[in-house]
Amino acid sequence: MKFDIINILASMPEIIVISSACLLLVVDLFLRKGRKHIIAYLSLIVIVLAAAVTWWPEGNAIHVFNRMFVVDSFSTFFKILFYLSTALTILFSINYVKIEGIEHGEYYILMLFALSGMMIMASATDLLSIYISLELMAISVYVLTGFMRGAVRSNEAAMKYVILGAISSGILIYGISLIYGLTGTTQIKDIAGALRGQTSIDPGLILAIIFLVAGFGFKVAAVPFHMWAPDVYEGAPTSITAFMSVGPKAAAFAVFLRVFMDALAPVASSWITIMAVISVLTMALGSFIALVQTNIKRMLAYSSIAHAGYGLLGFVAGGRDGIAGVMLYMLIYTFMNIGIFCAIIVMRKGDFIGENIEDYTGLAKVNKGMALLMLIFLFSLAGIPPTAGFVGKFYIFMALIHKGFITLAVIAVLMSAVSAYFYIRIVMLMYMKDPVQEFDLAHTSATRLALAIAVFGTIIIGILPAWFIDMAQRAVLR
Repeated sequence: MKFDIINILASMPEIIVISSACLLLVVDLFLRKGRKHIIAYLSLIVIVLAAAVTWWPEGNAIHVFNRMFVVDSFSTFFKILFYLSTALTILFSINYVKIEGIEHGEYYILMLFALSGMMIMASATDLLSIYISLELMAISVYVLTGFMRGAVRSNEAAMKYVILGAISSGILIYGISLIYGLTGTTQIKDIAGALRGQTSIDPGLILAIIFLVAGFGFKVAAVPFHMWAPDVYEGAPTSITAFMSVGPKAAAFAVFLRVFMDALAPVASSWITIMAVISVLTMALGSFIALVQTNIKRMLAYSSIAHAGYGLLGFVAGGRDGIAGVMLYMLIYTFMNIGIFCAIIVMRKGDFIGENIEDYTGLAKVNKGMALLMLIFLFSLAGIPPTAGFVGKFYIFMALIHKGFITLAVIAVLMSAVSAYFYIRIVMLMYMKDPVQEFDLAHTSATRLALAIAVFGTIIIGILPAWFIDMAQRAVLR
């Protein structure tokens, strides 16, 4: 591999994040307990620096490291999303980790390592570099999931996540090995070229596709690979639940898109039916099981499963609109899901945990501002206009209709109506009933900033979606 200056320049954002994370490990050794928030602010500076040197190439993509890494508008779009989700999570974690008694510098450093893994995933153009970056991200999130070492459910969640994640990684690498055996390469573009020349579909290729769907399906929590999500979301620290529900999920969708809409595009007829079935099952199971949940984190876990189903519909639609629909949906989902989790974290103060849905009864009678913010995020998750969630679903539904998948679009609309019930149930408790307890919110300037950014994104994309839709369309894989 020829290593020259263009390799360094192209991967500068990743170099900044990884080298800074390693440097912060040393800095953390010299900070006293109670001063660990300094690592949080330094981590935010690192993210800003990485974002500043991230560039959006309007022309041809730049391939480096022997074509294993690419800088293109597609990867840049997702990196911006990763910066946003990580920075917002750090902002509302500063006070939360103090309340939970888990204020350690490595908390933020692990988030930077997870961020670097996600960034490399977005730019990886070789199945091996995709796998390595995916594991870098996953291992960091495994540790963060069990960060509340004194809580049994946090330890249990981490153990379940590690075991099931290891199984999914094994399945994924086996699928990669089958692809290599059939095509003789692990390069995305070369795989597409090799498959384009085939006159018939090899049975081994079908098996490889199934393994890849299973491996990536686990990362996005698609049915039937979703079993880890409810327990892990409930047991992990709420800030990490928020992070893993948007950042790693979006990264998994990024590689999912690159592998299936690029490498496996010539054999789309072999996997499009599988994707359609999985998307319907994912939407249905996530929506119906969320109806009976009493814990808000478990409810949002099943909500996250359902939203993964909506994202997978973009694969079925395919083409420019389908891919742009998935990308736009991930951006919107980042704002609204980070927002609702930040609201939950603000409720955590003293002995009040705020994880039961009933805990929010009468909130609007006591704190109208927080109730309004939660209403906006919940309406967006339900897909009610004029919020961003409506725009995301509408764009994907229209992409399906334009490609003739009208039945799928109708099913998706019906599932969206079902999911609206469990979101509006919380709104009803906040506005229609009298409070049964006092609400003492753990507001800080950092959480206010995180909430402001999240609500601004949720509203502005809903009211003025044209610029964001155009940005997603310009970032589509070429």
